[in-house]
Amino acid sequence: MATDFKSIPIIDIAPLLAKCDDPKMAQDPGVCEVVKQLDKACREAGFFYAKGHGIPETMVKEVRNVTRKFFDLPYEEKLKIKLTPAAGYRGYQRIGENITKGVPDMHEAIDVGVTCRYFSFLHFIYIALHCYCKCYKELKQGIYGDLGKPMEGCNQWPHNPPSFKELMEEYIRHSFGFLVMTELSRKIMRGIALALGGSPDEFEGERGSDAFWVMRLIGYPGASTANGKCKPETDIGCGAHTDYGLLTLVNQDENITALQVRNQSGEWISAPPIPGTFVCTLILSNGLYDSTLHRVINTSPTYRVCVAYFYEPNYEAAMEPLEVCIQRSGGTRKPNISSSDSTFDFIMSEIAVMKLEMKTDCSNFVSDLICRTETDLAIF
Repeated sequence: MATDFKSIPIIDIAPLLAKCDDPKMAQDPGVCEVVKQLDKACREAGFFYAKGHGIPETMVKEVRNVTRKFFDLPYEEKLKIKLTPAAGYRGYQRIGENITKGVPDMHEAIDVGVTCRYFSFLHFIYIALHCYCKCYKELKQGIYGDLGKPMEGCNQWPHNPPSFKELMEEYIRHSFGFLVMTELSRKIMRGIALALGGSPDEFEGERGSDAFWVMRLIGYPGASTANGKCKPETDIGCGAHTDYGLLTLVNQDENITALQVRNQSGEWISAPPIPGTFVCTLILSNGLYDSTLHRVINTSPTYRVCVAYFYEPNYEAAMEPLEVCIQRSGGTRKPNISSSDSTFDFIMSEIAVMKLEMKTDCSNFVSDLICRTETDLAIF
């Protein structure tokens, strides 16, 4: 659970990455020090900066630069890849279309995913009930019958800038001998597993060997242009929320501080961009590591770009915490999680309960669903 932290810790994960696939990594002094810092950061803040990640800074910057070039295009050009139900909820969202707790967010975005074996049902529910999408992936036609139809389709890649698709796919995958986002996330999670007191591969196998991922490219207008008024405090780039899943890695613009994380006392702590780092947050562990409430407010007059990468478990991962997490949290399993439930079972049971409680159309209880899901989805 978050404490009254006043800053976000910085962790050099290079020693972890160097020994990450060594069978004896848990005995390595360098790995042990990183694991100790990860545990402290996740318990006290729920956020940390990861440096020494091995991804070339040139690539990290180029991803932001190409994203900015797309958002600089005329509105009519961006609408060529407009996010629609027919497009499988992929593509471009204009400013104000994304909603957080009933309030339009002052940002525009592109949502992209990947063809995987499993489809995250949590994301389907989020889309179907909330009328917009934050995370999703490509689905082959008919693979999940009627359930999968709303999400069937391919990612919409813009033709301009010309290098957009190739760069983003390279950024996500393992290539050219260095870590990229998917492999980096897997290795960080091996360190997190050790921090929780488990074995390095706790989040692999049935839990994460075919991990779901998604990337969201976001543009936040400068404060002076977002609503035509000089009141930046009213221009909420993204409203206060918590993430779900395993791990989020944020690649944020340099020289613009906009991300804020709330501590236990309710104080909003800034997470300024630090060159050579990703900002990381996670939610898991039977309540040991809670996902901390955070928001984005761009008070700068400069347009801000952010690229968020979400690394999540397999679709059919069981909705149960690790045994070591139960023991560390006092031997009590967190409520609303059954050892036999899958992600599908958990979401469907939540919907059934809330329908009975509220006796109303599902669109009226989506906020409660998402809130309870983010709170209760302490899946490992």
